[in-house]
Amino acid sequence: MQDYHKLTVWSRAMDLAENCYAATRCFPTTERFGIASQMNRSAVSIPANIAEGCGRGTNRDFARFLRMAYASACELETEALIAKRVGLSEPAPLEQLIDEVNEVRRMLNGLVKQVAATAD
Repeated sequence: MQDYHKLTVWSRAMDLAENCYAATRCFPTTERFGIASQMNRSAVSIPANIAEGCGRGTNRDFARFLRMAYASACELETEALIAKRVGLSEPAPLEQLIDEVNEVRRMLNGLVKQVAATAD
């Protein structure tokens, strides 16, 4: 398998996780163990699944983990939309986060298609 450090989508997913932590830092303390924690876990899951998939022995496994990363990105987008709707922070940081999630999702979708086409 390839070195995940060289994947642009992994790098963007790492940035997304970092930005998610920054965005949730301003949430009310009552949400520290609620939606903020869930958003951070979802964000971390994206690059973690990409890395784990790279560590697997087959393209079929890699594609499966990329799909899990995609699912985590969908989860994060939903959580950010909920946080925005209920007013947990100013809208701008959450809108930026949603834009980043959508970019990572597009990249994952393209990579899944590429890897799945060459699955063992």
